[in-house]
Amino acid sequence: MWCVIAAIFIGTFVFLFMNSRPEVEKFELVSPTTGNIERNTVLTGKIEPRDEIEIKPQVSGIISEINVEEGDMVQAGDVVAKIKVVPDEGQLSSALSRIETARISLDDAKNKHERNKLLFDKKVISREDYENTETALAKAKAELEAAQDAYSIVKEGVSKTNAKESNTLVRATITGLVLDVPVKVGSSVIQANTMNDGTTVATVADMNNLIFEGKVDETEVGLLSVGQPMDISIGALPDLNLEAVIELIAPKGVETNGANTFEIKGALKVPEGEKLRAGYSANATVSLSKVENVLTIPESVIEWKGDSTFVYVLTDSVPQQKFERKPISTGTSDGINIQVNSGIDKDVLLRGAAIKKK
Repeated sequence: MWCVIAAIFIGTFVFLFMNSRPEVEKFELVSPTTGNIERNTVLTGKIEPRDEIEIKPQVSGIISEINVEEGDMVQAGDVVAKIKVVPDEGQLSSALSRIETARISLDDAKNKHERNKLLFDKKVISREDYENTETALAKAKAELEAAQDAYSIVKEGVSKTNAKESNTLVRATITGLVLDVPVKVGSSVIQANTMNDGTTVATVADMNNLIFEGKVDETEVGLLSVGQPMDISIGALPDLNLEAVIELIAPKGVETNGANTFEIKGALKVPEGEKLRAGYSANATVSLSKVENVLTIPESVIEWKGDSTFVYVLTDSVPQQKFERKPISTGTSDGINIQVNSGIDKDVLLRGAAIKKK
């Protein structure tokens, strides 16, 4: 009986003693290592063709025929669409009036020439007078033909003398892939002028010449340079990795969500046989700095104070861990590990994350 009571008493005492002991804070220990550190930046952007051309009509009217679809390949000069001209009543009336005037002039020139021919045959007038009326007749015929051609152009948009080069035929200006056909048969279109950009009939691009377009923050733009390589990854094609070379860094930034960003363009190297689509979202990884075979430590063990950096070096572990605060000089960081230039060597142990034990 008394033995049981004594055991309970001793157990209670030990339990209370153990729980009343102050907590001893213990830390993980981290060793510096030798390795490589590369600082990268990731630019978000998209894949775009270098030359994307909007094909616009040279006359206003109504689309009467479309010869291409999205995804078709076209050659420069191919007819993309045909336009039916809707004539302006004022211009049409003027063209008809010009024809009538030219016909009257032609009739007059014919009469004069026939009369002079009779007189010339009878040797009443000189050859010069006869040839003058012959020339006037030729001019009158040419004027009538020109007036009729002008009428045809106003009414139908087609020159009778050069139908193959008619402005009603909308032609591709480059060889490439048709990306978009935003009009349909029956759509009204207008030609470009000083007041309007004109209607886009089709968009054509050379998909063999692609670029990466992205943006970089102003804090990192100074670390980039033309000719610098980039690694391109495309979200829609996770297994495809491409290379690019920076060819343009915008000289002027644009404010986006309160931060200044600069446009970056890179010439894309597409492996033979790979087919990419315009507008693919992509990321470009650019190496800003890289060091090899240097002393590195995790950034998590560093204490930052202003422009200075410190670490805690283990000096004793018995009966408990003791650390000494030491300043260090750091270099390149990849966001996880950082280069140590001076202040510690490879053989020290550094204070890491805390481990609390009883």
